Amino acid sequence: MSWLAATRMAWENLRRNRLRSVLAALGIVIGVLAIATLGVFGNVLQLAATDSFGGIGNQVIVSPNADAGVEQLQQRDVMTVRRVADGRGEVVPLVTGGAVVTASGGSTFAQLYGTDEPGVLFEARNGTIPPQLRQGALVGPQVADRLGVGVGGAIEIEGNRYRVVAVMREAQDISPVTPDSAVVLPPGEFADETPSQVVVQANSREDAQVVASEVRARLNARDQRVSVFELSSVIDRIQEFFGLLNAFLIALAAVSLVVAGVAIFNVMLMSTTERRGEIGVLRAVGVQKRDVLRMLVVEAGLLGVAGGVAGLLLSVVAVLGLYYVTPIELATVTDPSNLPFVVLAFGFGVVVALVSGLYPAWKAATLHPVEALRS
Repeated sequence: MSWLAATRMAWENLRRNRLRSVLAALGIVIGVLAIATLGVFGNVLQLAATDSFGGIGNQVIVSPNADAGVEQLQQRDVMTVRRVADGRGEVVPLVTGGAVVTASGGSTFAQLYGTDEPGVLFEARNGTIPPQLRQGALVGPQVADRLGVGVGGAIEIEGNRYRVVAVMREAQDISPVTPDSAVVLPPGEFADETPSQVVVQANSREDAQVVASEVRARLNARDQRVSVFELSSVIDRIQEFFGLLNAFLIALAAVSLVVAGVAIFNVMLMSTTERRGEIGVLRAVGVQKRDVLRMLVVEAGLLGVAGGVAGLLLSVVAVLGLYYVTPIELATVTDPSNLPFVVLAFGFGVVVALVSGLYPAWKAATLHPVEALRS
């Protein structure tokens, strides 16, 4: 008996007992749906969380180590960071502080940043951020809205008046250096121009890791003089967490497939018991053991394939539903990294069905023809 003939006979046998076949396949449907949906959901959450951090993984922040009694960075520290980051990213020394900002619309407290290269870290909502900030001020969107000022307006900080060059765009990424409630001034406007911290905007996460490692090696060779905060490490921990969450969800969903396998095992065992006479006739007319085994294994395989396909279709509907009811972007939902979970779910469903059908098939194939006919 060829595989094609075995498939035809298996299909006819399944059609004769449609309700039983549907109920057996339903377990596979639920299992595949659970694994595919939970796996994709977990991966989508991980992608969405990673995207929300944007370029944070490319930043390295070097600041004085207050625990070691170091209160400020020295110029040679900044030069060392520049040499390490050469070709791997841009270095922006920052002078930081805080003050009350006043305008005709009132007053508000703002975070102050001093840098002459604001274009590396900030973008403009209104106006244009100059490549070199020599005079004037860049105002954060929250400060601008509270004070009712715009480009060309004026603000006052500690008795000094500044013209608003641009209103910065809202923060698109999670970062310790945020423009929302900040004002950026030239470093010369601060009483102490010594940088409070140095931000390295690396070209990639790999470059950020190299920069962080070399800065630690050079500046902390003898004493822990500086604190190096590599933001990509935050991303790594988040990805580890979501990886564990994904594994847990898939393992939880796999339990339903195991239950489905038990159901198929039971259905196939009952089916072969009820068809002892039919199997005895097949064996009596010359059908070999391997042919009976092949036919029954194909039946289990067809149940697995049918249940797997139905489960995948339902999981696609569930994932699209996730897109419609949440603010997650379609590109995240359709990301190629979701595909392995779909393939895993379908393959696992088929394998469970085949394994569940092996013992009943073997038992039927080894049944003696005379005993089968007597029953």
